[in-house]
Amino acid sequence: MPYRDGMSARTTRSEERRAEIVRAALEVIAERGYRGASLAAVAERVGLTQQGLLHHFPTKDALLVAVLQERDQWDATPAAQWRVDLLASLVEYNAMRPGIIQTFSALLGESVTEGHPAREYFTERYRQARANMTAVLRAEYGERLPNGLTPERTAPLLIAVMDGLQYQWLLDRESVDMPAAFRDFLRLLGEELD
Repeated sequence: MPYRDGMSARTTRSEERRAEIVRAALEVIAERGYRGASLAAVAERVGLTQQGLLHHFPTKDALLVAVLQERDQWDATPAAQWRVDLLASLVEYNAMRPGIIQTFSALLGESVTEGHPAREYFTERYRQARANMTAVLRAEYGERLPNGLTPERTAPLLIAVMDGLQYQWLLDRESVDMPAAFRDFLRLLGEELD
């Protein structure tokens, strides 16, 4: 049995080291963007050689995927549990973690280029986000919102506002109150068109 305990401790240390590397990668990507972030910079930040880092993540793309998956774990809420009023809470939560939002935004911006390793991830993420937002809006308003739009037509707008506010807030936090602006947008969803 001591062998099992040793394996468990080794596995735990390896998992802790991987988590430390992912946190460091988040910081480096937030500072430099994905293209400007190097494995050497991440390795240095955690006190490893680049070869040591490659033991945990064999490629930069593998590390990027781990960063994106980690970020998703922090926000993991089953789609069935979302409600329109909780979206405002998500925006408020995001305002408390600028480093994560900066990293996400930098990767999102870079991912629109051909061949970027996160392009497929973000394409699928937005596909799923639109489906989830459509379901949230339908549960709240039915087949038509008070403003006359369907949930399917409103979902991309809702996501665009959330992401657009993040960019504006990251650039000028003193002038942009992201949670208040998003609450204002939610009020617009319930208004009738003239």
